Amino acid sequence: MSPELIAVLAVIGVALVFDYTNGFHDAANAIATSISTRALTPRVALAMAAVGNFIGAHFGAEVAKTVGSGLVSLPTGRASLAIVFAGVIGAITWNIITWYFGLPSSSSHALIGGLVGSTVAASGTVLWDGLGENVVIPMVLSPMVGFLLGYIVMIAVQWIFRKGHPGKLNRGFRWAQTASAAAMSVGHGMQDAAKTIGIVVLALYVGGYQDNPESIPEWAFWTSAAVLAAGTYAGGWRIIRTLGRKIIDLRPPEGFAAETVASSVLYFNALVLGAPISTTHTITSAIMGVGATKRLSAVRWGVAGNIIGAWILTFPAAGSIGALMYFLARPLFS
Repeated sequence: MSPELIAVLAVIGVALVFDYTNGFHDAANAIATSISTRALTPRVALAMAAVGNFIGAHFGAEVAKTVGSGLVSLPTGRASLAIVFAGVIGAITWNIITWYFGLPSSSSHALIGGLVGSTVAASGTVLWDGLGENVVIPMVLSPMVGFLLGYIVMIAVQWIFRKGHPGKLNRGFRWAQTASAAAMSVGHGMQDAAKTIGIVVLALYVGGYQDNPESIPEWAFWTSAAVLAAGTYAGGWRIIRTLGRKIIDLRPPEGFAAETVASSVLYFNALVLGAPISTTHTITSAIMGVGATKRLSAVRWGVAGNIIGAWILTFPAAGSIGALMYFLARPLFS
């Protein structure tokens, strides 16, 4: 086995480890609201989320291409594989830190931040225009859109069902949440499995096993989807508790509204724009928007502030770890 092949396999291996941590870290994105409203039992919700992630991965090609070729430009060779390896390690490290503290930070931005940080440390080429257009602008806009649409959709739900019996409405919306949670799971797969696929393709390209950074082998879809599904089924209970119980007290109508808004934003960005947005930012901001329809004090802004702080820290923190890991990993790829 050649040193180049060993290096490529090492990068693909850590990419799949990231994929698994992404699954248990971001499982809360799809199911926390359904669990907290008792629309679904935890294991049923996790199984449904795993299946949805597996299905959604096969529709995320545009996001994968953006990650694989639209953020950094690397020459072929083992030196570039060291950059990708270090960036992914940076993302894994930040995922574990935020999971430990129960903070729903963005695995997507951790991955992108880690890759950019290691590329800068190696004096490589970061495509800043692409980064701004495909990451920074959506990173800022998607939570704003999620909050605003969450507020609007919840107001509409309250008005449409204003004469309904609360007990019957809760039962009906628990059933509706099955559909909205499934839609959220598929949207998560479109976004997050696709990012791992993009790293796999980038590794194949810079390792010399592929002619361009946009062609996606079919096995990459299946492998990334399966690993993300396995990680999702493992569950990230610390973050599930934060999203489902600590931001607001959710009832089935609020859970349905938040999931419907978040999944719609994910679909639009994945299928129309090919933008790798954060599922975590989107669902969390939608929950906040839904909660604000009761009264602003219904949202626990202290918890929300901690979450937003983690959002702000994610990119530079993962980038710094990725840069440090590059200097540690470089000798292994020489």
